[in-house]
Amino acid sequence: MNAATPLPPTAKSTLGFVAFIVFIDMVGIGLIIPVMPTLLESITGEPVDRTAEIGGLLAFAYALMQFIFAPVVGGLSDRYGRRPVLLITLFLLGIDYIIMALAPNLWWLFVGRLLSGIMGASWAAANSCVADVARPEERGKYFGMLGGVGAAGFVIGPAIGGVLGSYDERLPFVAAAVLAIAGTAIGFFILRETLPKEKRRRFTMARANPFGTIIQMAKTPIVLGFLIVIFLMQLAAQSTFAVWAYYNLLVFGWEELQIGLSVAFYGMMLVIVQGGLTGKFIGRFGAERTIVIGFCFAVPAYILFAFAPAGWVMMVGIFLGGFGGLTFPAMQQLMSERISDDAQGELQGAVASMVSLTSIFGPLIMTGLFGAFADDVGLYFPGAPFLLSVFILLLALSAVRLNISRMGQTVSG
Repeated sequence: MNAATPLPPTAKSTLGFVAFIVFIDMVGIGLIIPVMPTLLESITGEPVDRTAEIGGLLAFAYALMQFIFAPVVGGLSDRYGRRPVLLITLFLLGIDYIIMALAPNLWWLFVGRLLSGIMGASWAAANSCVADVARPEERGKYFGMLGGVGAAGFVIGPAIGGVLGSYDERLPFVAAAVLAIAGTAIGFFILRETLPKEKRRRFTMARANPFGTIIQMAKTPIVLGFLIVIFLMQLAAQSTFAVWAYYNLLVFGWEELQIGLSVAFYGMMLVIVQGGLTGKFIGRFGAERTIVIGFCFAVPAYILFAFAPAGWVMMVGIFLGGFGGLTFPAMQQLMSERISDDAQGELQGAVASMVSLTSIFGPLIMTGLFGAFADDVGLYFPGAPFLLSVFILLLALSAVRLNISRMGQTVSG
């Protein structure tokens, strides 16, 4: 089959709206990133090193719910279809943003993050739509495009969040709620189902839980190998997710707008790399080499983050790190090729569980490490979380090479 053959118009329009839903979801998430430090300071009255640790606990609550519910959402989408799952979770996410916008104390924020984690598990259903309509050899390209569109939400979301947050730190939550609910209303009339009834499978809690899903994926060793790589990659990425705003506020004195624009720049890089270059890299070098190329950019980026002498060096690191976005869609292609059509939602649920598993304890590790090295006691080295990420990425690269070698042995066998 010619890999350059375009998708049918109906499939292309369906993926387009799924991408629109992902875009709205990521804009909503991006909107609140720049204002979280100041919101926590205003609610708790604690200094930045302490609010960073509280932010880590909020991220823990979000990730725990996503770890538990991602396989459930993926399994439900395999049973009932992608459309109802995507629309219901997007609507409830909008309600959750309203709760956080009105939060009078820290406990409300924790409740909001718990609900966000449950609704954020819709990522599994969205990615399953790609596997439903795209040919196996083209899935990496379209996974990359979907990731690029989501990253575009980070281009717009944090920038707008920085501007709105300069007026009121709660205003971005209101904007995120409006976007999510409006997206649900539009999707109700436009979004089409991608999973035909004959390809659906029975829903069972034995498989629709994090451990059952991972055990199911372990039946395909290559898939399990890449799930381990994803775990290590995302654990390394927790340093940027958890401490970016706090680090740049403390070390370089960045304000909300600067933090928002820096995250937006990273999103722009992912738009270019995942949305425009991933398919070209896979077509020229193959999915396996594309994964390794991505790591060759990601490792130097985190070294720069750890030892940056000035704020502009962080921007150079963002530029390099953007090319690390090549790895994820290439791995998704290799995994989806080895999983049956009626279990694509389960696969994406397993991927989401691995990502969220690192988010359960990753922020606690990274913010705790930041807090330990950013105070007046002992060695002052606030870049310590980024240096830890370097070592984790090198371990992940070793796992990639081992898994690729195993693939070669399987093919030759």
